[in-house]
Amino acid sequence: MLAAVLHEIGQDKLEVLDDIEAVGFGPGRVRIRVRATGLCHSDLSAMAGVLPQPAPFVPGHEGAGEILEVGEGVSHLKPGDRVVVCWLPACGVCPACKRGQTQLCLAGFMNAGTPNFKRPNGSPSDVFGFAGTGTFAEEVVVDAGCAVPIPDDVPFDIAALIGCGVTTGLGAALNTADVEAGSSVAVIGCGGVGISAIQGARLKGAAEIVAVDPVASRREAALKFGATRAISPDELPDAKQQVTGGEGFDYVFEVVGRSATARTAYENTRRGGTLVVVGAGALDDYLQLSMFELFFDEKRILPSMYGGGDVLRSYERTIALWRAGRVDLESLITHRVPLADINEALDQMRQGTALRTCIEI
Repeated sequence: MLAAVLHEIGQDKLEVLDDIEAVGFGPGRVRIRVRATGLCHSDLSAMAGVLPQPAPFVPGHEGAGEILEVGEGVSHLKPGDRVVVCWLPACGVCPACKRGQTQLCLAGFMNAGTPNFKRPNGSPSDVFGFAGTGTFAEEVVVDAGCAVPIPDDVPFDIAALIGCGVTTGLGAALNTADVEAGSSVAVIGCGGVGISAIQGARLKGAAEIVAVDPVASRREAALKFGATRAISPDELPDAKQQVTGGEGFDYVFEVVGRSATARTAYENTRRGGTLVVVGAGALDDYLQLSMFELFFDEKRILPSMYGGGDVLRSYERTIALWRAGRVDLESLITHRVPLADINEALDQMRQGTALRTCIEI
């Protein structure tokens, strides 16, 4: 079958191979025919070594498809079921799950160390799947908990977005920040996740939503999705003055994953306000804050992992909002490419020309 493989960490191109096999099928597992997958910035981060991931590996974790085969003991799925791939499934029995913080369950991360694919004539023959999945492939074998059934009226491309970017961005505003109606919001980084955070802030009734991004096309898109103004990073001081009288925003979302932008976000959050860290950054990229400012400013710093709430409930909520026309998911997909042209999608993301590229498989 076809799959896009990164051979070594640090390479910037994927090789599309036709001799890859999905492995690991057995009790408690399912085989999925991937139909659509989104390109998330986390895929690029893993390729670059910012996020830890053994290589060689098949990127992709934002996917949807249909069940081909179910293993022994799997009773909630059957061949033909439409599913979204959940890269962070909850085990239901660990301390985090029992506390209701299923997004902090570590069971899914354990899958990342087990090969999902094999290249019979390759060296090495074992190939991993990013985040225990690897949706840049025609088929993938995962734990049954990673396959979440979706209604028949949800297209595969829309379902794929719900699998990561939309859930992360919407959840940051709805769950983690719980944005207050009438408040002021700034979102730094307006790709697919940032745009979803903007839509979440709009749903919660924020009065002012300032989108901050260096790419003009993304700023223009942010206005269509609910931002009240869109600015480049060097315009942020003026916007802070105009919108908040210089006090700072009630909520600032950092959706880049870098200490420099997190520091900017902190400085533009008002005293007593809330900084929400959404971007996934590197292990060795440290955010510096003084003990005095932490005490004196009383700003809340809230990391948001996968939308900061129960993932399955978040999926259901997003589908309901999409059906009701309260969130726009179709317009998030600005580009479409076949798997064979995956490197074109990588270039689109690096250049900032795409909100989300859908890889059609």
